[in-house]
Amino acid sequence: MHCPFCRHSDSRVVDSRTSDDGATIRRRRQCPNCSRRFSTSETASLSVLKRSGVSEPFSRAKVISGVRKACQGRPVSDDQLAMLAQQVEENIRSSGLAEIDAPKVGLSILQPLQELDVVAYLRFASVYQDFNSLEDFETAIERLRSEGLEGAGAAEHGPV
Repeated sequence: MHCPFCRHSDSRVVDSRTSDDGATIRRRRQCPNCSRRFSTSETASLSVLKRSGVSEPFSRAKVISGVRKACQGRPVSDDQLAMLAQQVEENIRSSGLAEIDAPKVGLSILQPLQELDVVAYLRFASVYQDFNSLEDFETAIERLRSEGLEGAGAAEHGPV
């Protein structure tokens, strides 16, 4: 870690504290050259490997953007979408992997979205899982019914 004041290439850690959510560590550092102190914030990186082979940082905003389209016209708030994106990120991080394939991100969205709104889930799944026929929809709906979820997320909010 370079000192931001004198650009010395070393520093020593004086104090470390985790953030309230446990996702970041705040460190107080001191430069051995100029003796000035500064703070750093560290987070574990999480990358998404796209189908093209390009790796990019995980983005909750991209999760929200993709799910928002499926939730269009549904009674789903921005706060609920933010919570869903946080849950997706936490589930991915709990796997212990530093890099995850993009299709697995989509899979990790399905369950929380199903719990949030089944209609939005069907919309997202139809695109993500490439539904090609009415039978694909019927199979998904029958599975939801067998799990007792046919009205979950929709019944308390009214018709589509």
